Amino acid sequence: MSETSELLGRLAALPDDKLVSVLRAAVAGRPGLGAVAAALATADTGHADTGGPVTLDTNVIDADVVPVASGQVGGAMPVPPVPSGLPMTGAPTATGGYSTSGVPTFDSVRDKVEQRFGTAQGMDELDRQTPAGRSVDEQWEAREKAARARLDQIRKSVHGNDSGDK
Repeated sequence: MSETSELLGRLAALPDDKLVSVLRAAVAGRPGLGAVAAALATADTGHADTGGPVTLDTNVIDADVVPVASGQVGGAMPVPPVPSGLPMTGAPTATGGYSTSGVPTFDSVRDKVEQRFGTAQGMDELDRQTPAGRSVDEQWEAREKAARARLDQIRKSVHGNDSGDK
C-alpha cells in the first residue's frame, strides 16, 4: 500500500502537461481505456470540462442510484459525442494493429509479413518431405544436369568451329 501512496504522491506533484503525457503513455494500446485516451486528447486543447480536483477521498457513487434517462429513444442514457476534429498530439493510440484513423501500424504489418513468410517456409519444407515433393526435386536436378550437359556440348562444338576457322 505504501508503494501506491508514494506513486500517487509523485503523480500529484507533476505539472499538468507532464501528468497528461504520463497518462497517455499508460493508456496507449489499451482498448478498454479508450475513453481515458479521448479525454486526454481534449486536455491539450482546453475543451475538457475538468470540474473540481480529484482527490484520494472522492466519494464513490452509490450503487443503488440509477441515473435517469433523458427521454431519448428507448429511454436509454445518451451517449456522449466522440471528440472529432481535434488536433492529435504525439502518436495516435493503436488498437488491434490499427491507428485511430484506421491505418495499419508498422508493427502489425511487419508481424503479418513475418507470419506469412514463416508459413511459406514451413509449407516448402513439408512439401519437400512428401514423395511428390521429392519427385519434383529429382526432376529438377535431372533437368539441370541435362541442361549442363547440353551447354557443354554446345560449347565444345563452338570451340571446335573456332579453331577450324583460323
